[in-house]
Amino acid sequence: MSETNAIGHPTLKPKTPVPSDIQISHDIVKEVGLLSIDQLAKDAGIEESEIIPWGIAKAKVSLAVKDRLADSPDGNYVVVTGINPTPLGEGKSTTTIGLAQALGASLKKKCFACIRQPSQGPTFGIKGGAAGGGYAQVVPMEEFNLHLTGDIHAVTAANNLLAAAIDTRLFHEDSQSDAALFKRLCPGGKPFSAVMKRRLAKLGIDENKKPEELTEEEQSKFARLDFDKSTITWNRVLDTCDRHLRKVNVGVGPKETIKPRGSEPGTPRVQHDRATGFDITVASEVMAVLALSTDLSDMREKLGSMVVGYSKSNQPITADDLGCGGALTVLMKDAIMPTIMQTVERTPVLVHAGPFANIATGNSSIVADEIALKLVGKDGFVVTEAGFGADIGMEKFFNIKCRASGLKPKCAVIVATVRALKMHGGGPIVSAGKPLATEYLEENTELVTKGVCNLVKHIENAKKFGVNVVVAINKFKTDTDTEIEIVRKASIDAGAYDAVMSNHWAEGGEGAKNLGIAVEKACATNDENNFRFLYDANLPIREKIEIISKEIYGADGVDFSDLAEQQMTQYTNAGFSNLPICVAKTQYSFSCDASAKGVPTGFRIAVREIRGCAGAGFLYPICGEIMTIPGLPTRPGFYDVDIDVETGEVKGLF
Repeated sequence: MSETNAIGHPTLKPKTPVPSDIQISHDIVKEVGLLSIDQLAKDAGIEESEIIPWGIAKAKVSLAVKDRLADSPDGNYVVVTGINPTPLGEGKSTTTIGLAQALGASLKKKCFACIRQPSQGPTFGIKGGAAGGGYAQVVPMEEFNLHLTGDIHAVTAANNLLAAAIDTRLFHEDSQSDAALFKRLCPGGKPFSAVMKRRLAKLGIDENKKPEELTEEEQSKFARLDFDKSTITWNRVLDTCDRHLRKVNVGVGPKETIKPRGSEPGTPRVQHDRATGFDITVASEVMAVLALSTDLSDMREKLGSMVVGYSKSNQPITADDLGCGGALTVLMKDAIMPTIMQTVERTPVLVHAGPFANIATGNSSIVADEIALKLVGKDGFVVTEAGFGADIGMEKFFNIKCRASGLKPKCAVIVATVRALKMHGGGPIVSAGKPLATEYLEENTELVTKGVCNLVKHIENAKKFGVNVVVAINKFKTDTDTEIEIVRKASIDAGAYDAVMSNHWAEGGEGAKNLGIAVEKACATNDENNFRFLYDANLPIREKIEIISKEIYGADGVDFSDLAEQQMTQYTNAGFSNLPICVAKTQYSFSCDASAKGVPTGFRIAVREIRGCAGAGFLYPICGEIMTIPGLPTRPGFYDVDIDVETGEVKGLF
């Protein structure tokens, strides 16, 4: 299948037709072999003491790398994004990996790809995994897509510990007096713990006081959180698509009964139940915190600051108020370290975090990017991916992730396909699991010409941030030279630095070599100091939402519901008005109407409500129906997944 060149990168000999992703992964492992994880790390500049091997194919990377290389220059920072996609996806992950292989294996540059860890929900549902595809993927793909090094499980554990703490506190507060609560929180003169001292400081009580020194009023303030139950937004999570858990009742067991606080003697016990729900793990704010933390200390502060609801006096109640912040950090202490793996061409990849791309940022972690940028040095490249279309993932990458990290990208790669542009030009509906219409399988220059407007708008948006734009035309076998030229010319006319057809799926890094050259030149001709944000975070919440809606989506304006108006006031009063905005809307259109293709005009953005991720550091307006735990189709992907019991080889992943 391949030979190995002098510097250790396999010289791929791709097969035609291209085998399945998992077959390619298995072939690479069997016929070429993986670079040992120790050698992979060493070649990337990571010292032996800075990795924690996790089997033979992956390892955790210590944040000590950042400290050791703190004074070293950063490499060139490149983000891969895309046009508004079809439900089939347009190959952002594959392009991210293919570009990194081109830069590292073909062009001999120091390069890292930084990508998100995939959720097992889509892996066993419709979408499949996210290791890239074809000859541009992370291997072994089953290790990448399943469990990895346990980070998502850690997020699940931390999230659900906090959920349990909420319901436990409600149970005890609803049945106990202030004095009884305080006595049980501080039994037998036991001193205040560190997290308790944080609550004392928040309440303006001298944290050096002993429990017995608090006045009766101070004891009550400290002990009773006094939840307004209607404001609790924290759900339990699991890493599975399961629509039946979207709405659940908890506390319905025979022992979950209480005598309400202050009730008369003889009052019967009542059921202490509550309506709540589940989200998929990657929708948890804990995952968003992981992605946006800069070190362990920062993660501790963010986790402790997560707001789970408000008191009856409208004060935010945090994880630290519930006594959980430290415990959550302990559960997440290993998860903050990125995982290193390799591509089919033995170029290094950092896999870390996997936040939802609608209600969160949809980007991999800050710490992975920081580590990679130091390791590649000033002449190297870090290629990171932003989820969903550029109107969502790229905008959040620039305005939220780069604002939190202080990192400055030089280039944005916008992935486009002829297929998606035909759809935006008025082509038939594209649905997962259904055959493509003839228009997508044969040349149709009219649809492509009409549809390039969507790509043009994304190019114009990216340039507002001061980066050079390179368009990657992700080649499908049904694309014609004429169709590709229409896309290339429209891109250049719109101000793209370059537009390049890339065939990395079928050819690996060599198929993306011209894309790599274009990205290298785009970075060389742009100063990172040209990078700029779209808005000042200190602007009022309303104004920030309006700027994004008008400048990025092309909306005429924004309409706020009465609830959203109340929430903006609440967040402003709580001191959260300076947080950046993370709009939750459909990925399939610039508007909130998924069926509005191309570049819609004459529409307004309707903000139904605004939720907060105060710990992670953003507010997210809900625009349309947003699903935080997907369901499964009639025939989910898990039907095809099995194992060879003789060899232990996984089959059927895609």
